Amino acid sequence: MGGVADDDKLDRDAARQVLRRALSMAAPFKRTVAAALVFVAISTLGVLLGPVIVGWGIDSGIDDGDRSTLGRAAIAYVVVVVIAYLAGRQQYIFVNRAGEGFLRALRVRTFDHIQRQSLGFFDRHQSGVLISRMTADIETMSELVQWGLLQLVAAVFLIAIALVLMLAMSWQLTIAALLVMPVIIVASRKFQRDSNAAYLEVRERVGQNLSELQEGIAGVRVIQAYAQEGEQTRQFVRSNRSLYRSHVHSIRVSTWYFGLVEAMGVVASAIAIGIGGWLVGRGDVGIGTVIAFVLLLAQLFEPVQQLSQLYNTVQSSAAALDKLFSILDTEPDVVSGERDLERHGDLVVDGVGFTYPATTTPVLRDVSITVRDGERLALVGPTGAGKSTVAKLMARLYDPTVGRISFGGVDLRDSTLSSLRHRVVVVPQEGFLFGGSIADNVRIARPDATDDELREALDAIGALDRFSEFEDGIDTEVRERGSRLSAGERQLVSLARAALVDPAVLVLDEATSSLDPGTEVIVERALDRLMEGRTTIVVAHRLSTIRGADRIAVIDEGRLAELGTHDELVELGGRYASLASAWDRSLPTV
Repeated sequence: MGGVADDDKLDRDAARQVLRRALSMAAPFKRTVAAALVFVAISTLGVLLGPVIVGWGIDSGIDDGDRSTLGRAAIAYVVVVVIAYLAGRQQYIFVNRAGEGFLRALRVRTFDHIQRQSLGFFDRHQSGVLISRMTADIETMSELVQWGLLQLVAAVFLIAIALVLMLAMSWQLTIAALLVMPVIIVASRKFQRDSNAAYLEVRERVGQNLSELQEGIAGVRVIQAYAQEGEQTRQFVRSNRSLYRSHVHSIRVSTWYFGLVEAMGVVASAIAIGIGGWLVGRGDVGIGTVIAFVLLLAQLFEPVQQLSQLYNTVQSSAAALDKLFSILDTEPDVVSGERDLERHGDLVVDGVGFTYPATTTPVLRDVSITVRDGERLALVGPTGAGKSTVAKLMARLYDPTVGRISFGGVDLRDSTLSSLRHRVVVVPQEGFLFGGSIADNVRIARPDATDDELREALDAIGALDRFSEFEDGIDTEVRERGSRLSAGERQLVSLARAALVDPAVLVLDEATSSLDPGTEVIVERALDRLMEGRTTIVVAHRLSTIRGADRIAVIDEGRLAELGTHDELVELGGRYASLASAWDRSLPTV
């Protein structure tokens, strides 16, 4: 419980700093906020003038028997109520417009910042945590901007103006009525501590409950395969019961506090009535003044409750903002240079070493390879040897920790990211498809491409006829994650993206390893057409793919162990010869 609180609660200085930064980000909405404050002031003043007008009507109209004054008081009361109502509606509209505008801008800024991060960022941050920042944390702040800010400003205005009016009516009654405030202040501080812990416990239990629910749905096939539905339900019942208990505890914390504040309000009113009666008897105040004072006093205690509730909302929002700002303050590991890459050139890996972020053990040491313009190089080696890392560095998905990688004599760190992504394209092991059509997914590589250019790209890899057979052709919806297409068809879309960009260097990271033999043949034909005339780096496990390379680089334990043609390396009798022999033995016999 203590750990959760430490993670989700900031000290006061840190919370103030975070909120000040948030206010600076909200500068574009200052006019909307200013309009909201004007309407808050009008609405609050209207609410408080009601009791004052009632007191004036009683003292000057009823007691003095002046019916015209009583009539004016009644009309004034109606006018004030109408103005307060209209101003209240406008204050709500303007506050929410500013708050939701701020959240919208924050969402876009955070999403854009995440999209621009390097792969190292995603190695350090789990996708679920990033999604939580964009959803749960911003949702926490929406509670503050939708009603919290409105309540905060209105409560401060109401307390300040009410105290001024009460003192103007009778300083004796004001002092007497506020004798209960020390009790409320002590209770409020205890409520802030207890409710903060209780609400954080609720958030923790909500997260656990959602995790149980997600696992139960995602793993339903395994659960049903082993007939464990009952056990999963029992686990969810336990998680749900913990959530129920934490909610009940938070309700108990709120109940005693709000009950106490309400009781103190009654005590204060009783004191005001008692002292007020004595002052009326002495002729110091009129009975209307006492009634107006009691009505104002009733208005005073509700905002005290609201401010205490708002404390936890502000703390929670500050913690959420702090987490979002930690993301926004993260600079990309891979930044754009100023030089554009030429269309052709050698790809040179020179003395490269690399250590992944958040680790201390190097995965590559002193790797040097020169890939000649138009050459096809295969990277092979045991699992975890570092061959995929070499390919990622060649595409500058990461920057090397030691050494340099250049293309056409230009260090990739000096190149613009725009020209780099047009010159070097990576085709991953599994082509990820987004919701939309086949055409939409191919066009991701070049959003400005025309339909004719899309068809040319598909035709270039021999996939146009296959997709044209679909009822809607290339406008066929692929559904979520491309579930409507086979694994091979998804990979064809991935290859079509690369063909649309027309890169100089193609990096294939085990692009056929997850395909069945029949589908692999179709994709390999497309790959052959795509690789023609380009520098190609192939990360592969299959001997059929490796043999087609001009040269083969064997990566073992983070070093370049061997480099040569298939025949040269087999004759050498080293690591590659052992791998080739193992591949040969694994082939089915006829």
